[in-house]
Amino acid sequence: MAKDGTSRGGARVGAGRKPKALQEKLLEGNLGHRELRRVDIPELSLDGEEPEGVDMPQPDEYLSALQRDGKPLGADVIYTKTYKWLAELNCDRLVSSELVEQYSVAFARWKQCEQAITKFGFLGRHPTVNQSMIQSPFVAMSHSYQKQTSQLWFQIYSIIKENCSVDAGFNAGDDPMESLLRSRGK
Repeated sequence: MAKDGTSRGGARVGAGRKPKALQEKLLEGNLGHRELRRVDIPELSLDGEEPEGVDMPQPDEYLSALQRDGKPLGADVIYTKTYKWLAELNCDRLVSSELVEQYSVAFARWKQCEQAITKFGFLGRHPTVNQSMIQSPFVAMSHSYQKQTSQLWFQIYSIIKENCSVDAGFNAGDDPMESLLRSRGK
C-alpha cells in the first residue's frame, strides 16, 4: 500500500520463472512427479501413407474482407498455412483458432504497412499549415503490427514447445541469438 492509500505495485505480468518445456522435463526425469501431458508428433512415413485428416475450422469472413483499395486482406491465406502447420505437428487442438486468427490479421496488416512504406517512402508531410517533413505514419504502424505479430507467434510457439514430447525443430542451437545468450554464461 502506498502512502496515499492506493494499492499499487505487486508482481508484474510475466515475472517469475518461465515454465520448462515438456522435452526438458522428460530428460530430467519429471522431478515434480506430476502427470505430464504429452503430444507426440507423428513421424512421417516413407511408405506413402497419408495421415488421417482433420477438418480445419473455416477462417472467418473478415480475414479475407476487401480493403479500401479493393484487394482482399489476405489473412485467410496466413491462417490456412499456420493451421496446416499446426495440424502437421499434431498441435492444432492445443492452439485456439482465435489466437491463429489474431496472428494472421496482425501479420497481414504488417505486410500492408510494409507495402505502403515501399510505395510512399519513409517520410511524409505534416498535415498542418507548414507541411514540414515527418516520419511516415506507416513506419510506426508497421512497428506496432510487427510487435503484435511477434508476441502472438511467441504464444503459439510456447504452446507447442511446452507440449511436444519430441523435437519439433526448435533447437536452441539453431537460433543464433539463443546460442549467443547461452554461451555468455559459460
